[in-house]
Amino acid sequence: MQKKRLLSGVKPTGRPHIGNYFGAIKQFVDLQDEYESFVFVADYHALTTAHSQQNPEEVRNSIKDVVRTYLAAGIDPNKTTLFQQSAVHEHTELAWIFECLTTMPYLMRAHAFKDAEAKNKEISVGTFNYPMLMAADILLYDPDVVPVGKDQQQHVEYARDTAEKFNNLYGDTFAVPEHIILEGVATVPGTDGQKMSKSYNNTIPLFGTKEEIGKAVMGIVTDSEGGRPENVYAIHKLFKSEGELEALYSEKEGSYKELKEALIEDIEASVAPMRERYESITDGEIKNVVAQGAVRAHEQAAAKMIDVRQKVGVTL
Repeated sequence: MQKKRLLSGVKPTGRPHIGNYFGAIKQFVDLQDEYESFVFVADYHALTTAHSQQNPEEVRNSIKDVVRTYLAAGIDPNKTTLFQQSAVHEHTELAWIFECLTTMPYLMRAHAFKDAEAKNKEISVGTFNYPMLMAADILLYDPDVVPVGKDQQQHVEYARDTAEKFNNLYGDTFAVPEHIILEGVATVPGTDGQKMSKSYNNTIPLFGTKEEIGKAVMGIVTDSEGGRPENVYAIHKLFKSEGELEALYSEKEGSYKELKEALIEDIEASVAPMRERYESITDGEIKNVVAQGAVRAHEQAAAKMIDVRQKVGVTL
């Protein structure tokens, strides 16, 4: 029986944290035997920020960090097509076609746009059109499922809407994908209780030293009114089952420092082997993996675009 297809990706925007791992990367690893998997580094999406535009070398290093993270976490390039978005030009070509079918009011509903508008930020065209490039990222590969964090669910809905609109106009062309959100890790909490995010400066580094992890964990905001520090517990249960934690949190009720120390040890036990692999992967290995992945991804994307160009009328 032919495997169903999975597609997803991560934007290269700095040092990976445990929210990236539990919210996305671990899903890719766990599902790569079950699905035919396409996983990409969303490097063009990273260019929507002024910071990225001013630091091209940082963008380049972040791309390598993401690939190194995927490989260290257990992505097998023999099972998963791992590639850079920018290496497959059909992504931006299809995005333009989708933009020509999409209205401005529809894109104004996007969370990223509404958030930037609410903060009175100057909004780039790239930020505004972001959902259409993501729709192209997804639909080029006809995936059955797209694993995402809960905050990314809207992007899959945009892709579904776009597929249906194109199919209604031009005939059956794109598969309409479903999202996968694993319960319990849909939104990974940060050290302040909000969603873990670099923009909130509330992350625990995935491949940090034990000292860096310890500093981040000791900075987790605790509620002095309760016997169990909920923010500590919410992160801890990503590493151990609630059954395993029950005795610990009952015994150490009110002892926040000891509970944080236990969390540090459990994080270290989990990430230390991955950190060792991460540090051993060379830039040459990374370039080789993404080059091979780009060949496989381009085969799929090029075949899809032959059909799309014919249907929209640009093929003579």
